Amino acid sequence: MRQGQALWTTAAMMEAMGAFAVGGMPEEVTGLSIDSRTLRPGEAFVAIKGETHDGHDFVAAALKAGAALAVVAEAQRARFGDDARLLVVPDPLTGLTELARAARARTRAKIIAVTGSVGKTSTKEALRLVLAGEGETHASVASFNNHWGVPLSLARCPQSARYAVFEIGMNHAGEIEPLVKLVRPHVAIITTVEPVHLEFFASLDAIADAKAEIFAGVEPGGAAVLNGDNAQFARLKARAQALGLRVVSFGSDAHADARLVDAALRPDCSTVRASILGHDIAYKLGMPGRHMVMNSLAVLAAATLAGADLALCALALARLTPPPGRGARLALNVAGGAALLIDESYNANPASMRAALAVLGQAPMDRRGRRIAVLGDMLELGPKGPDLHRGLAEAVEANGVDLVFCCGPLMRNLWEALPSSRRGGYAEDSTRLEPDVVAAVHAGDAVMVKGSLGSRMKLIVSALERRFPGKAAPDDAAE
Repeated sequence: MRQGQALWTTAAMMEAMGAFAVGGMPEEVTGLSIDSRTLRPGEAFVAIKGETHDGHDFVAAALKAGAALAVVAEAQRARFGDDARLLVVPDPLTGLTELARAARARTRAKIIAVTGSVGKTSTKEALRLVLAGEGETHASVASFNNHWGVPLSLARCPQSARYAVFEIGMNHAGEIEPLVKLVRPHVAIITTVEPVHLEFFASLDAIADAKAEIFAGVEPGGAAVLNGDNAQFARLKARAQALGLRVVSFGSDAHADARLVDAALRPDCSTVRASILGHDIAYKLGMPGRHMVMNSLAVLAAATLAGADLALCALALARLTPPPGRGARLALNVAGGAALLIDESYNANPASMRAALAVLGQAPMDRRGRRIAVLGDMLELGPKGPDLHRGLAEAVEANGVDLVFCCGPLMRNLWEALPSSRRGGYAEDSTRLEPDVVAAVHAGDAVMVKGSLGSRMKLIVSALERRFPGKAAPDDAAE
């Protein structure tokens, strides 16, 4: 949607949300926001109450910043003057969900929903990129994939969109189904099922069943795009087919519908040959790593199922770049030359950690350089957490990582499993580890920082950026 263009008329919002108006109402709003700090003039501010903040505390700031109106709870109405531009509802989150339902009812877009233990956001961003060349494409911002992020993303979908892509996440059973029934996609992707959020699940089968909830909302005649290489494929396929969905597999198996023929993995990109729904194709992928190659098969299959041109979508993948905190590269200016920083600090689990270590293992270095991994705790793994952290020692060795810095009580298990020659440093938290990492980086090094969001590894990334200000690392993938 073009900036300044109407997203909703106020009348349509009121009808969808069951709201009544207070103050002088504008005819329309240009967008929706739940954050007064990033709100743009003309947008509606929805005062959601979260775990740490209540949006009603920021209504005045939002209106002062140019919000067209604010959506507030009836119980909070008395906090605001009669001249405040308000839509009053019983509950703002419920009202936002009903607005999302109205957005889905009015759109004619082909809709793709993405879930999976690993790779949801990068897959969603790849779909956004390839579909944008085919027509107006709307997609979730960042990782807006939960009980408020999905309704907000859907309610933001312009009526004029040709394609829409939504990321749907979970860490408990029962969370995906109500969200996917709101989105009602034509195509659903499950990137993979891995031991993630084990703290809340009894088994990997239980995780697969929770991911399979995404099938419940797929439109009649729709398709499920599933990882044929994953051990849970048969279980997921049976669930999808029981609901009448077409199952499209992707992977390296000879019988996969979107099949990897060959891939050349390079430090900053990959070149791929594949067969997508019976069509042979070769393309360049602008992000490194075999895991990205495999997910690109799902992207091309889903885009094709949604009616996009396969050849144009494949060509667009050369321009794919990592989202912030998920592999973005920076050339650090250090004494005597440069070092490469790979920022994977947004999140981590055993599968994504191994994938990131594999990417580090391919990182370019000169003869002076070392491969350095700075790793924070992987959270929500339950009783298996210590063993899963300890088990990373194999991936460290297999990928030729020279030095490992470990952060957090769970990463202590990896630290103790490493030979002394690979131990760079250990600390209980990222603040204490930060000076050791900054002091260790030399010209020619490749440094990868990764951990669960709660381990706050972004602090170390920010410290390296401050100490060695640089620029985005060169990337020849789009040449």
